[in-house]
Amino acid sequence: MKKTGLILLTLIGFGVTVIAQESEKYDRRDKFTVGARVGANLSNVWDSEGEEFEADAKLGFAGGVFASIPIGRYMGVQPEIIFSQKGFQASGILLGTTYSYEKTTNWIDIPLQFQIKPIAFLTILAGPQFSFRVSERNVYRYGSNSAAQEEEFENDNIRKNILGISTGFDINIYHVVVSGRACWDLQNNKGDGTSSTPRYRNQFVQLTVGFKI
Repeated sequence: MKKTGLILLTLIGFGVTVIAQESEKYDRRDKFTVGARVGANLSNVWDSEGEEFEADAKLGFAGGVFASIPIGRYMGVQPEIIFSQKGFQASGILLGTTYSYEKTTNWIDIPLQFQIKPIAFLTILAGPQFSFRVSERNVYRYGSNSAAQEEEFENDNIRKNILGISTGFDINIYHVVVSGRACWDLQNNKGDGTSSTPRYRNQFVQLTVGFKI
């Protein structure tokens, strides 16, 4: 077992070395590039508040475009425009009765990230993210009140523009880029505080594959 693990680590190390060497031949850290990427979010909520409110993660689509703007060889700025599905699945007890609730929200995320490019095949990113809610879908099950509650959630006064933070990495292999992100809302969803929806902030991890020129 130890030999198998050692062989696996050796192969991974060899693969990373080869990618790094080949990427150095196609080093574009000081070039302006644009691209598109597509993948998935695994989203949930944090800072939640409600009557025995428990949330589980939800899978959603993510995809959009980006630009890499160099500031010298080792630093840069990377703005992006990403369509991003977020949400959660929840269950709990309300007035002694069990309920379930699934929310899917569609957003346009605009992260403005600072780049650190220590080597050709790796870019480290972090910066603010501005999110604009496009639409949402609620599925609520709570006795005979489900349809009325879904309509109330749809018409609720929740925040439509949210400031957050995004951090992650890009792995650059020629024209292909594999991207990982972790993002958190810095504002909750409550708007002016009159919303009946449970209070929460979105958080998600994102994995995408893209192409840049």
